[in-house]
Amino acid sequence: MYKLTIRTSFAAAHCLIHYQGDCENLHGHNWRVDVTVTAQELDKAGLGVDFKILKGETNALLKSLDHKYLNELPPFLELSPSSENIACYLYHELGQKLNNNNIKVVEITVWESDAASATYYE
Repeated sequence: MYKLTIRTSFAAAHCLIHYQGDCENLHGHNWRVDVTVTAQELDKAGLGVDFKILKGETNALLKSLDHKYLNELPPFLELSPSSENIACYLYHELGQKLNNNNIKVVEITVWESDAASATYYE
């Protein structure tokens, strides 16, 4: 079994729902996203999955979040756009695109700062 990880980023604003504190106010982050997949076998080139494919699918999804107000987007209209919920959303969306008999998305880590992240996995 092989584990592969890519890191990318996006910028977006949000405010936490049902939160009492500064983060209930509109604010933004330069989010970093780590996507980790497993591969059971390597292809003829010795790759579990081409990093270009992982980055491409991830960046295509993140484009819908980049430079947006997350609270106005369908995944977060009623769900607080916390790092935890963003990680869960990305996990399920990327899983639909990438998972097959060989590749499986196993965890997504969303960093809202250099010192704070949330990871979703099953």
